[in-house]
Amino acid sequence: MTAQRHTELLDTYLLNVFCLLLAERNVSRVALKLNQSQPTVSVALRRLRGILGDPLLVREKSGMVPTERALKLLPHARAALAQIDSMLSQPDTFDPATTRQPFRIGSPDYLAPVYMSSVCARVRREAPDAQVTVHALGPDFDFERSLAEGDLDVVIGNWPAPPDRMHMSILLEDEIVCLVAADHPLAAGGMTLADYRQAVHVVPLPYSMTQRGVIDGVLASERLERDERLVVQSFNLAPYVLPGTDLVFTTSRHFAAFYAKLLPLAIVPAPLPFPSMRFYQLWHERNHQSQAHRWLRRLLGDCGRELSQIRPPA
Repeated sequence: MTAQRHTELLDTYLLNVFCLLLAERNVSRVALKLNQSQPTVSVALRRLRGILGDPLLVREKSGMVPTERALKLLPHARAALAQIDSMLSQPDTFDPATTRQPFRIGSPDYLAPVYMSSVCARVRREAPDAQVTVHALGPDFDFERSLAEGDLDVVIGNWPAPPDRMHMSILLEDEIVCLVAADHPLAAGGMTLADYRQAVHVVPLPYSMTQRGVIDGVLASERLERDERLVVQSFNLAPYVLPGTDLVFTTSRHFAAFYAKLLPLAIVPAPLPFPSMRFYQLWHERNHQSQAHRWLRRLLGDCGRELSQIRPPA
């Protein structure tokens, strides 16, 4: 079959099915995403196999896995779809006051709650009919794929080494402090490095299995091991276990200040040379030029700058 004939047979629908099949590796899930029946997607897979002359997906014990040729073709298919979208798209106009567009933000729970509160208040003022979904992140969540496939518009993170395949801008830099119970022996007098080493600590489960956080990175560089006596499933739970205990929680100042107002807690300067905790937003090239996404990214940046001007009480 000639290259021209391949081009005639491969339409945008089949390209989209191909990309989704390699991402999901499951016909049923692709059918659900496309709001189609499973047999319809199975027919599309058979057509793709015939056109491309390759099984594309083969069955293993763990499920369906892509062939080597399929993986080589995937970036070309994605690039072709992006080019077609760009060619067919109408002039990009956006009015936040009238839009009903949904916006999807991936955010970790170690971000200070006051930041997202500020974001939501600003969206309600500027785009009252827009829908905002805040998606929780976790070690098993593939945020890069979600950005590439359009499931998320923006991801907020603070990993020391953000993926270089994404666009990035800084939202906020925040000091790292220690949060303890108000009646903790170190609450009034401060904490030395020896105190920190001897203390018992509460830590959340890691957010990424591949990236070490700022705090863990500094501890490793200083060859300092802390007694992580209590591990909790989220950052938001950690402050609630501190009252009445001798536990220490190391976190950002704005996060600590929020919970210090709600609970009998005290903020103590960290006795280690932690750098600022830097929060940034990440987005994919696919919506880099979109006026709607530019508005969202500008709003997120403005809220970060406003928060950075506020010095939380010690």
